[in-house]
Amino acid sequence: MNANTTGKKVMSLALLVVGTVLMVGSLVMDFTGSGSPMRGPMLIIGALGILAGMYFFPTLARHRGIINFIFLFPLLFCFAVTVIIPLVLGIFYSMTDWNGVKMNAFIGLANYMTMFKDPGFLWSILLTFLFVVFNMVLVNVIGFSLALLCTSRLKGIGFFRAAYFLPNLIGGIVLGYVWQFVFNNVLVKITATAFGMQNSILANTPTAFAAIIVVYIWQYAGYIMLIYINGLVTIPGDVLEAAAIDGASPTLTLFQIKIPMIMSTITICTFLTLTSAFKQFDVNMALTNGSGSVANFLGNYLTNGTQMLALNIYNTAISKNSYALGQAKAVLFFIILACISLIQVRISNSKEVEL
Repeated sequence: MNANTTGKKVMSLALLVVGTVLMVGSLVMDFTGSGSPMRGPMLIIGALGILAGMYFFPTLARHRGIINFIFLFPLLFCFAVTVIIPLVLGIFYSMTDWNGVKMNAFIGLANYMTMFKDPGFLWSILLTFLFVVFNMVLVNVIGFSLALLCTSRLKGIGFFRAAYFLPNLIGGIVLGYVWQFVFNNVLVKITATAFGMQNSILANTPTAFAAIIVVYIWQYAGYIMLIYINGLVTIPGDVLEAAAIDGASPTLTLFQIKIPMIMSTITICTFLTLTSAFKQFDVNMALTNGSGSVANFLGNYLTNGTQMLALNIYNTAISKNSYALGQAKAVLFFIILACISLIQVRISNSKEVEL
């Protein structure tokens, strides 16, 4: 071993030792409740020291793998901190009496048993499934129809594409309040003049639920349209020309050529609409805040007639200050969404193979 290799090895070992000491010291200070402002810098410098020591160590096997890990470390670290660790802690806290700050006891599945006894929560699950079904169908049908229109040879197609996509750029909270004003003021005057209806459609639970669906479609259909446009423009032009020469009608071309050739795009769009509809929160909160009466659901009178699952979880944790129960609902929400998403992707992929 030459002097250069020995020097690199000593330097890398020193970096590893110093980095480990700094990281351990910062963690000990954190667990002991020390108020030293040096905890953060010590943790960061220690992590950088360990990574530098691994990088400069000259005789390690699979040195290229270590270098690759160092470059991937920032992404892996952020993913672990924002996804993996919160998921594991969330599952743990859902089995405790956690109040958002600390826990006093481990209570097992008590929170899960409590939420399944709550008719308001069960109603939110049912309402969310109805919302997902309606929107998966309507958003994809309307988005695909707009994509067909915007890939035709009409003049001003660029304007129409921008106009249809524009609602997606508006935040959900702002969008909900804007449409709330439209439903409660503008539309009420129109319906009062034309049909003699004095109440806003947000005053009744069924019509308020329909209003949420309308606003969601208006916001999201333009985004799905762009994805369908990208799929339609990738269809080879000679295939469409050959179909036209063979005398295929536009309807036959659509169902026998265009749709089968963009099945991968349809898979993406159905997945996006499925997950987005399940996680609907901002428009639901801004438009109705979950209000609405249900006269008889499982023998109970409910006042959360338009409250979907994400808003129910938020109200449980924040408004009612039941963080552990809200976390249990969130865990169930994650399981439902993951299972349904996997099933949907599996079915869509099998359709791609068949076609």
